Amino acid sequence: MPLNAAIPSAIVTPVHTVPPWSLAGFAISPQEIEEIGTNPENIKDHGGLRGIAICLRVDPTQGIQGTLEDVRLRVDSFGANRYPVKKPKLFIEYLWEACQDETLLILVVCAIVSLIVGLTTESLSTGWYDGGGITFAVVLVVMVASISDYKQDQQFQRLNDQKRNIMINVTRNGRRLKVSIFDIVVGDIVQLNIGDQIPADGLLVVGHSMLVDESSMTGESEPMEKDEIEHPFLLSGCKVMDGFGDMMVTAVGMSTEWGRLMANISEENDEETPLQERLNSLATTIGKIGLAVAVLVFCILVIRFLAQVDFKHFTGANGKTLVDYFAIAVTIVVVAVPEGLPLAVTLTLAYSMAKMMDDRALVRHLSACETMGSATTICSDKTGTLTMNMMTVVNNWSCGRLRKTLDFDEDFTAPVIQTLYQSICLNSNGNVHFPKHGAPEVTGSPTEQAVLGWGVKLGAKFDEVRKAVTIIGVETFNSTKKRMAICFRTPDGKTVVHWKGAAEIILNACTRILQPDGSFSDLTPERVEELQLIISSFANAALRTLCFAYRELSSSEAADMSSEYIKAAGMPDKDLICVAIVGIKDPCRPGVPEAVARCQQAGIKVRMVTGDNIQTAKAIAAECGILTEGGSAIEGKEFRAMTVVQQYKVIPSIDVMARSSPMDKHTLVKRLLEMGEIVGVTGDGTNDAPALHEASIGLAMGIAGTEVAKESSDIIILDDNFSSIVKVVRWGRAVYCNIQKFIQFQTTVNAVALSLNFITAVSSGYAPLTAVQLLWVNLIMDTMGALALATEAPTESLMQRPPIGGKEPLITNVMWRNIAGQACYQLALLLVLHFKGFLILGLHDTTLTADGVTTNRDLTLGTVIFNVFVFCQVFNEINSRKPDDLNVLTGLLDNSLFLAVITFTVVVQALIVEFAGEFASTVGLDWKMWLVSIFLGLFSMPLAMMIKLIPVPDAPFITYLKPVVMYFMRGWKSKSDVVYGNTDGTIIAVVTGEKGDEHIQLRRGSKYLEATIGGQTTRVNMPACVPRMLPSPNETFSRRLMYAFFPEVVSTPSAFGSSGLPLATLAWSK
Repeated sequence: MPLNAAIPSAIVTPVHTVPPWSLAGFAISPQEIEEIGTNPENIKDHGGLRGIAICLRVDPTQGIQGTLEDVRLRVDSFGANRYPVKKPKLFIEYLWEACQDETLLILVVCAIVSLIVGLTTESLSTGWYDGGGITFAVVLVVMVASISDYKQDQQFQRLNDQKRNIMINVTRNGRRLKVSIFDIVVGDIVQLNIGDQIPADGLLVVGHSMLVDESSMTGESEPMEKDEIEHPFLLSGCKVMDGFGDMMVTAVGMSTEWGRLMANISEENDEETPLQERLNSLATTIGKIGLAVAVLVFCILVIRFLAQVDFKHFTGANGKTLVDYFAIAVTIVVVAVPEGLPLAVTLTLAYSMAKMMDDRALVRHLSACETMGSATTICSDKTGTLTMNMMTVVNNWSCGRLRKTLDFDEDFTAPVIQTLYQSICLNSNGNVHFPKHGAPEVTGSPTEQAVLGWGVKLGAKFDEVRKAVTIIGVETFNSTKKRMAICFRTPDGKTVVHWKGAAEIILNACTRILQPDGSFSDLTPERVEELQLIISSFANAALRTLCFAYRELSSSEAADMSSEYIKAAGMPDKDLICVAIVGIKDPCRPGVPEAVARCQQAGIKVRMVTGDNIQTAKAIAAECGILTEGGSAIEGKEFRAMTVVQQYKVIPSIDVMARSSPMDKHTLVKRLLEMGEIVGVTGDGTNDAPALHEASIGLAMGIAGTEVAKESSDIIILDDNFSSIVKVVRWGRAVYCNIQKFIQFQTTVNAVALSLNFITAVSSGYAPLTAVQLLWVNLIMDTMGALALATEAPTESLMQRPPIGGKEPLITNVMWRNIAGQACYQLALLLVLHFKGFLILGLHDTTLTADGVTTNRDLTLGTVIFNVFVFCQVFNEINSRKPDDLNVLTGLLDNSLFLAVITFTVVVQALIVEFAGEFASTVGLDWKMWLVSIFLGLFSMPLAMMIKLIPVPDAPFITYLKPVVMYFMRGWKSKSDVVYGNTDGTIIAVVTGEKGDEHIQLRRGSKYLEATIGGQTTRVNMPACVPRMLPSPNETFSRRLMYAFFPEVVSTPSAFGSSGLPLATLAWSK
């Protein structure tokens, strides 16, 4: 056959590409797994769960091999547990958004007109200066704003990545490990417990009482029961609401429904915090004032111009002057609109979030940053938060004896030892791995680790004990029941139930005691009292107490026992035999007493809310400094039995709530909120979710916390440490404080710039600060000021102040004093220079400049005024660091960003003055003028010290400008009503108003006010007249209100009692 002859198609062998999963030795493809769907019949077609496990090369008890090569092959074959996240916005998109600012667009139009006029009326080399200067300044403002927004978005993206990185328990090569959710691979055996998020799609290998919330995927509101036969399918992204079990992963990443859903969802950071809302309102108000001033200045300049111009000889220079006037007016608007306020909030929130991360706190909701600064009470868990969560069994009572050692006594018979082993090893969701070399590895919750560790010391072989029995059913532990149970069948056919839980709860269900020889003794009242004393002695030593008990079921009871029966009727829990009581030591965390003391010093009341025994709780609370003199400890059942009014009465004195259920915690939080408190709550369990959601700030535990708890929280405390919560409070207060610093700085600049341009425009016909100069000032006070002041680290002095109220004015009396003092100095200084500068500075050069209008001394004076103004802002920026303190230099050298901003401002100012020339309407200054500029700016610092010596009242200045009583008010106009009442629920006054307005309004002709509080309705006679006079405004508003309308109750100290009782319904009647 010739070489170039065609080869017959019949003998051409097609080339088949072997898929990666087949090359890796897997006997099932991703497509086949996907086709299984959620139909149990499809599982049977592949040989059941065991068959699929063989196809995936998985041992359901030992897991995958877990070597690097094994994991790589599984990722190559079935994909990684990741989904594509929507790409963040490009930098050019931020540039485009910044260019949409209407005032900047108007300035660009002004720049274009100025360029056209300048180039047609002047030479090419100089005609572009004014228009080019405005354009350059606009470009600089846009670039700085875009870079800042871009950087903050990157910061938020990094925090979101951290939030998504969940640690998962898996079994690999027989060992339990914690791996990132992103490192889960197909075939992994994942341990799921109550509150966990399911990390991938899979099949239930073994489960006990598992309920799964699938609402995020299926829309079903009711949790779905899961079992190994009928309902083994587990979907990624769903939550385990009850029970525990092991899952074999069958699909990850984009092969799961959750992955495909999340690929089309991107977490946006458009959340607006309460502080941002208030600042936007403030910015709008200031912007309107600036617009009014700008219009007024423009009108005055134009009127003066029209009165002086010769229309017969109207030139291009005259037209350029009008354009300059318009540019100045628009620039005044640009300066007046404080776009730096929202930027400052964004910067300080982003900075605080990053620093909180360093302090082991992950912020999930931006508003929590600032709300935490207002917290008035913190309800904290005990275990792991106040204590170290490193539990060990240190005391035990076993088989009728209080024992000093952890070993068995010689007379303990083998059946008794076996019973104790079963109680320890089987009734647990922890695990013990015995490696070939090294110590046993115990995993599980801290309590389970302590108990299993005790079992290991007693000689229990975990795997042998478990393999010797057949488990029938499990009743899982949760914080409501405070106990757990397991039912199993022994090799000799006996059916046994073992219980474990809170000592007093299990003891109440016992009627006999197991003896060392295997016999039983009756649990008489005397023995009960003895055991209760032992439990109390353990608890008083700050030990957590657990009781172990069991019962062998009769043949008739055993016949009924099945997983379905247990789900319906529960485990038998009567006539139990008490086996052991243990005392578990969980030492107080180092630094917690100091952290609690700092909270109390800061006006924050710390309460312990725990499920532990009340004696244990009181002992730990006393050690931590929570249980104070005059404080009380209460049990959840006692609090639960109270009426709403009784709860209001006792809550102020409660330091400890023990044996509390999640609903007790939720009720406590709800009552505190109704009493006007800002409440921070810690939680770790699934049942804590309602309280975490209800609280002002929900704080979930990062280590012990379930995914359900974390999803309901605002902040995750990554190290479960109370000291980290205190750091969060400091940063929360720093957010508010830093914003106030920036407001003080920016308001001063605004006031001076607007006043200066308005006064000079009216009196002289021109503004001393040009458009380019004003744009540079705008950059200093907005972006640069926000960078410098919004990133100040918190100081310890913040924790020596009371909490910041949510409705307190943004600008305090201290700030008003500082603003007024600095603004008056700067305005007076600049006006003196403007009107008398030639004489004071000795400027006599009247030579005309290139424009033929201004003289050299005009240009020099304008440059000096500009220079003095900028240096006043530089030094006032330093003053603004410490609005209350005389020494503003404390910690200055520690803030590198602040120093960088100040240095950048000074260097650029020097370059503008010396080299910008006509571009910025400046001229180079000699060293004397530089010294004058710097000295006049520097004088604002000693002046600030003198201003701070002026005392200011505590009551906001605005209260002195409003009448306290609105006698001539007509109608009912208020949007906010607050009822003040006695501790017994009776009403003593009604306050109505909006956003802090303190008015008393009565509907004309009303004789009664009917209100329902705490389920009780009260009718109150309204006063017939308004009082003639009021006490001093220095007294609290509440006291003044009471004196005004109910003078007879003022003399009773307890009359006011608990204020801010909840207002359910309110009605006036005649």
